[in-house]
Amino acid sequence: MAKTLVIVESPTKAKTISKFLGSKYSVTSSFGHVRDLPKSKMGIDIENNTFLPTYTIPKDKTAQVKELKAKAKTAEEVIFASDEDREGEAIAWHLAEIFDIPPEKAKRIVFHEITKRAIDEALQHPRHINQQLVDAQQTRRIVDRLVGYELSPLLWKKVARGLSAGRVQSVAVRLIVEREREIQAFIPVEYWTIDALFSESKQISEQPIKAKLHAINGTSLKKLDLPNQEQVEAIVADLKEVAYTISAITKKEAKRVPPPPFTTSTLQQNANQKFGYSSKQTMRLAQQLYEGIKVGDEGQVGLITYMRTDSMNLSDQFLQETTQFIKQTYGTDYTVDTFRRYKTKSKGAQEAHEAIRPTHPERTPETVAPYLTPQQLKLYTLIWKRAVATQMKEARMDKTSIDISAKKYTFRAAGQMVVFPGWLKLYPESIREETLPKLAEGQSLYCQELKPEQHFTEPPARYSDATLVKALEEHGIGRPSTYAPTISTIEARNYVERDDNKRLKPTDIAFLVNDLLVEHFPTIVDYSFTAKMEADLDDIAEGNKEWQPVVQEFYAPFHETIETKNEELTKEDVIEMRELGTDPKTGKPIYARVGRYGPFVQRGSKDDEEKPVFASLPKGMSVNEVTFEQALEYLSLPKVLGQDEEGRDIKVNIGRFGPYVQVGKTYYSLKQDDPYTLTLERAKEVIQEKKDAEAKSLIKEFPGTTIIVKVGRYGPYITDGTTNAKIPKDTEPESLDLETCQQLLEESAKKPKRKFVRRKKSS
Repeated sequence: MAKTLVIVESPTKAKTISKFLGSKYSVTSSFGHVRDLPKSKMGIDIENNTFLPTYTIPKDKTAQVKELKAKAKTAEEVIFASDEDREGEAIAWHLAEIFDIPPEKAKRIVFHEITKRAIDEALQHPRHINQQLVDAQQTRRIVDRLVGYELSPLLWKKVARGLSAGRVQSVAVRLIVEREREIQAFIPVEYWTIDALFSESKQISEQPIKAKLHAINGTSLKKLDLPNQEQVEAIVADLKEVAYTISAITKKEAKRVPPPPFTTSTLQQNANQKFGYSSKQTMRLAQQLYEGIKVGDEGQVGLITYMRTDSMNLSDQFLQETTQFIKQTYGTDYTVDTFRRYKTKSKGAQEAHEAIRPTHPERTPETVAPYLTPQQLKLYTLIWKRAVATQMKEARMDKTSIDISAKKYTFRAAGQMVVFPGWLKLYPESIREETLPKLAEGQSLYCQELKPEQHFTEPPARYSDATLVKALEEHGIGRPSTYAPTISTIEARNYVERDDNKRLKPTDIAFLVNDLLVEHFPTIVDYSFTAKMEADLDDIAEGNKEWQPVVQEFYAPFHETIETKNEELTKEDVIEMRELGTDPKTGKPIYARVGRYGPFVQRGSKDDEEKPVFASLPKGMSVNEVTFEQALEYLSLPKVLGQDEEGRDIKVNIGRFGPYVQVGKTYYSLKQDDPYTLTLERAKEVIQEKKDAEAKSLIKEFPGTTIIVKVGRYGPYITDGTTNAKIPKDTEPESLDLETCQQLLEESAKKPKRKFVRRKKSS
């Protein structure tokens, strides 16, 4: 009997959904996108200015597409159930095209959570494929392809092969580079503060009243108003043996409302700040929680709603269930009188219509903890608390400030007490209480201690995943689905590296490429332009703009600039060489510069008869930091340390796999030793240690031949120095004779070599 075929994006999602549907449904997965622009060519009609894309089915999707077509052919009907965003809409459209189903007749369902009620509701209200969302996705893909295929080759020619540029990634790099330059240009400024400890009697109190110098002559002090030690010492001297009186006590009740539910951006920011999760890690965990976790007898259960969203809306059903849960768990005092709703600020918040929330409020972190990994549990707890807290009453606090005066100086002590915790019942660690004793205006106090403290202003911090996502969002750059991939891409392309605090530090190549783009392609890295493009995509999705004019408006000036700069720019114009000095031994100039594999120093120039000598800089060192003395040290390799007993040179150098010592054609890896300071004596020790280790591994040798039997990383084997051969399982290595070894080596040499396939980096 023919079944209704339901196609989702991931196999995990398919497994979860199939649990809710009856036997007349067959649920399968497309494993993401099934078609894309070709890899080997542009795939866009730029000759005729139509910008129509040509899609192909990638080789790794051929078998899956064939299977999907076969299932669709025998199905009673096909329902497309990919995610409700532009990418999901495009996947449904591509599948419909492959199946020859007109988009206006295709059956499309969407849902924000993978629960039975959501799936049943979606099946009762199917719609057709939204061509406007598809056009918006295609426009983004086309513009990104145009930028990548035309700008990246220019970077290869003028800078180094392997580089890439992108509409969003290049702007992200610009933000990081400009922040780093702010840090480099920052000059610390000295300032001081004066803290005081007061008590109600002359006796030293175990719990003194802590206060800060707040005002002088009634004027409140700002951060830099006490710039030096001399001024502070004068104030302390002026306050010696003076009487202190409480000049004012101010009390007021303050209310704190809960923060809004999570969007993609705020979830990534909070997970980074609280747990140190990268954006990529947060989205991976959220995807798992959304698609389904096996929870006891319930089987696969979707724990949260769709995690790519910039909406802060919460469904009425969730609001009702949450209010009921709060009432039963905490009492009626903690429930709001009317549902608290949050308005989305983002103009383009249409890719999903709910915030990130738990699918059921009664599914508390405690109840699902046994079924989650520690990382999953942390993220789920964060989402659950944030969403449930939105419908709890605000917290009420009594805030008290006490002004303590002497002469023209006023110190201020501040305290606060929680009168009613409200939503803070879920966040007991998020507020600090400070208790003050009961005091009265005009009351005298005694100063136990005045504590001047020196400070210096600090430079802006490097971007973390959280702060970069926030900056991108504030500039209107990117959308929920792009934040994590953008950060992953600029890391993979070696534009940024992580510092000791896991913050994003730009590499030398990032500075070089950014400066090139800012000077010659300002539009590409212009914040307002990139934000306008995002707004144009939103307008296309809403049906307010046609997609082809948007592409044309961008491409015409962009292509013209590409052609002009290809002609005008030379590599020398782009890559500046920093001259450090002259090598005292050769008289040749020493330079620092950036290449394809990062920063390096070189001795000599391309105009010399002899080829220049190069040396890479250690990881983390910039071309702007390296000194002349350091450059000479890095260029000192390869270096002959001396000779061994047979008169052969012992050399030290750094190769592809790290530093090593070489004698003849034999190499000895340096694991711990610094190649620049290695002595001849230590080199001989390294060589002897390696020989001793090899001697221990030797099982058998055959004099007059190069054939030996030895123990390797994976057990005993035979080698002649060129070919290695396995020893049969039923053979003792010690029993092997020369003839058997030769035979096994010959058989091994005839076997076809395994091809090494380099894994592509995820974008």
